Amino acid sequence: MHAAEENRPELDSVSVLNAKRTLLQLLGRAGVSADDAEVLIALVEAGALAGACEEVGALGAAPGDKGEPYGSGWLDGARAVADELGAIAERALGRTVDPDGPSTAPAARPPVGRVEVEQAKAAVTPLYLTFTAASDLDPEVTEEVLRAVLATMTPRQRARYAGRLADFAAAHRARLERLYLEYGPGSATAIHGRYSLLHSATSVAVLERLATPAAALREEWEAAELPPAWLDGPMRAWDAVG
Repeated sequence: MHAAEENRPELDSVSVLNAKRTLLQLLGRAGVSADDAEVLIALVEAGALAGACEEVGALGAAPGDKGEPYGSGWLDGARAVADELGAIAERALGRTVDPDGPSTAPAARPPVGRVEVEQAKAAVTPLYLTFTAASDLDPEVTEEVLRAVLATMTPRQRARYAGRLADFAAAHRARLERLYLEYGPGSATAIHGRYSLLHSATSVAVLERLATPAAALREEWEAAELPPAWLDGPMRAWDAVG
């Protein structure tokens, strides 16, 4: 057997396609539409390519000790492969978030889809629980709030929002801990209606938007007819603990 064949990945294209079909069927039985499932799988595929790009890009030296010319050529080849993998990952992401091709308006914000809401919901809940406990006073407006938040972003930004939320939480951890301690569940202000949204996991997403220019969020908030106090309360609390 040729050396290249010995190192060939064991998963062939037919088996990968079969695994994808199996996953689509399982998600369908759980009530996820075929279109929504395709989007989620496509995002995972694009992410796998991006991860491979990072791994190749992180290679620091050629294996073995075959001299400087070999090492230099090997690293050039690795960089070329990483660049191409990155381009493939970007195209795969583009096909998922811009299936009709790039919009003529770079900042276009189409209607928020169900999968985008579910992705945001899956991202905010564990982050919220790292700062405070679940609250009985949660106003239970998760989808409405997340739709307003996501409507401020482009499809590409929505696809990457979970990572942005994680970065926000890491960068402002001490401030968020103070905020939820002083204004969240179990605090002296717990029954104050102004801070109701801080009893919802969606407050993490709202706070992340408030930490940037908030004009777009206010616009979407009004369009969704959400209570202004639910936005003003977190903003006051955020400023107070800053």
